[in-house]
Amino acid sequence: MKPKNICILGGGLSGLTQAWKQEQLGHRVTILESSTKIGGVLQTEEREGYLLDYGANSLSLRYQDTADKLDQMGVLPNSIDANSIANKRFIVRRGKLVALPLSFPSFFTSSFLSPMGKIRLLFEPFIPRGKEDANETVSSFIKRRLGQEALDYAANPFISGVYASKPETLHLGSAFPFLEELEKKYRSIFLGMFRKKNTRKRLPKTRLISFTRGMHQLTELISNKLTNTTIMTNKSVLSVDRGESDWKLTIQSKEVLKYIHCDELISTLPIQEVKRVQWRNLNESDKLSELYQLTIFPLTLVYFGVDRSKIHHPLDGFGFLVPEKEKLSILGTLFSSTIFPSRAPDGKVLLTTFIGGERNPDLSLKDDNYLKEMVRNELAKLIGLQGNPEFFHVKRWPYSIPLPDYKMNIRKRAAEALSFANEGLTFSGSAFTGVSLPNCIDLN
Repeated sequence: MKPKNICILGGGLSGLTQAWKQEQLGHRVTILESSTKIGGVLQTEEREGYLLDYGANSLSLRYQDTADKLDQMGVLPNSIDANSIANKRFIVRRGKLVALPLSFPSFFTSSFLSPMGKIRLLFEPFIPRGKEDANETVSSFIKRRLGQEALDYAANPFISGVYASKPETLHLGSAFPFLEELEKKYRSIFLGMFRKKNTRKRLPKTRLISFTRGMHQLTELISNKLTNTTIMTNKSVLSVDRGESDWKLTIQSKEVLKYIHCDELISTLPIQEVKRVQWRNLNESDKLSELYQLTIFPLTLVYFGVDRSKIHHPLDGFGFLVPEKEKLSILGTLFSSTIFPSRAPDGKVLLTTFIGGERNPDLSLKDDNYLKEMVRNELAKLIGLQGNPEFFHVKRWPYSIPLPDYKMNIRKRAAEALSFANEGLTFSGSAFTGVSLPNCIDLN
């Protein structure tokens, strides 16, 4: 195969993984990143001895092929595993933290569901297969198969924690296609989980990993492994022109315009950034309006650094999520310094609280002082926080997580149509693969 010049728009995890993949095929790569450094939403900052992850706080590693790829990219040897007690997760029920069951026996002793809620859950294998509905929501599916209480106190907080969204909004086939497949093939989720044969080899045990310098180190490690890639930061792509045999990119660096030609173009930009680019001379250009279909909400992260003695709760877990029925303002809190070492100074703890998303989008836009007092009050009730935090910081994401709602299929079909009609053009990234970090790494 003749080497090609590949241009990749966006230097986040998807873009860097694409660059590594193209290098393995023998191609030359140029990454164009508009910000001052690579990493995309995987940003980490150290402040006053606290290590703050602004995007994902960890990577859940389940499959052998993902682990092999990360090993080849020089990532795994530099990773650290989460504290074993991070397997313990909490939800809020009746204003108190309740541990989720970690085993079948603990399912019966846990109070995360009422006795009737547990009985309804155990009836799932006897529930008939539902009518095929291409537009079924996650909410409808969970309520139908597992019951209202499982929806309220399991699915609702889980989806809030992953997508900062609601199960009523998410499209089942886009958000959890494996659940849809289990019902179609085996009639029951539980029966399907026992009978389904995995085509991918799973690791003996799922690993939750990060890095000593935070999750931004993941993208640094991958970039260090790239040997035939030029990474250009502070470069905004203004326009993309399809030529007869190549692609011409107009980029801006400070006040200077530059032009780059390449054989193939891969965009891993967020949809809101793709929309800012002028796309010229594209076949099927009317599909661009469908490509831009997106539901996204603001999300704010509030960081508290606190003396350990000022919190009553043992913080013996990953953190807690808040079901919508609990009528609290926050979505949940991570016990960040419990999960991984060196996230807080000695004798201190770091708490990361999430606000906004689809549940309370306007709340995430409140000023810092309002958020500080609100989080302090709710953490005082939930984990016995005393007084004010010694360290306080806010990170705002006006555009947070692209939701896998009904629009996801629309933009995926548009991306496929544009790629088919314009040789050498590919759209990738979390808006198409989902926000899971392994999804961004396991790109086809």
